[in-house]
Amino acid sequence: MAIQSSGKKGEIFSEINITPLTDIFLVLLIIMMVIAPMFQALDQDISLPSINSGLSVDENEITVSITRNSKFYVNSAQTEEAKLSEKLKGLLEETEDKKVVVKADAQTKTKEIMKVMRAAQQAGYEKLTVAGEPLSRKQQKDLEENNTAEPAKDLSKEES
Repeated sequence: MAIQSSGKKGEIFSEINITPLTDIFLVLLIIMMVIAPMFQALDQDISLPSINSGLSVDENEITVSITRNSKFYVNSAQTEEAKLSEKLKGLLEETEDKKVVVKADAQTKTKEIMKVMRAAQQAGYEKLTVAGEPLSRKQQKDLEENNTAEPAKDLSKEES
């Protein structure tokens, strides 16, 4: 049975009434406008979880450290970004499980860690572990001091 319009008898009323649908959308819009500022306030209070347990990092494994100013250190020896893959490839023969451990400062950008991942993949490593504890300021200072004391020695090793 079809609904008939009041104007002419015998014609079928085929128009859709969108007024209730529009009302629902407007109510949803108002609700979202009221709730949205509450979500923004919650985002500012996010704190990252700390690591309570996990596997310890073996000191015998090949370790790539990244400082907050994007300097790379392979087993405590400073290495340029361009030579990172070559340095890792040279150390590949010394390791049995083809694994690299990445330690980075808490302020290090993800793109720097991705550079290490690409270099390790190009060198032929199969496993990569990102250490959960960031490099402390003392560790970064030790890395920088050890490499500034003997810069000529490190460069001569890389050239040969």
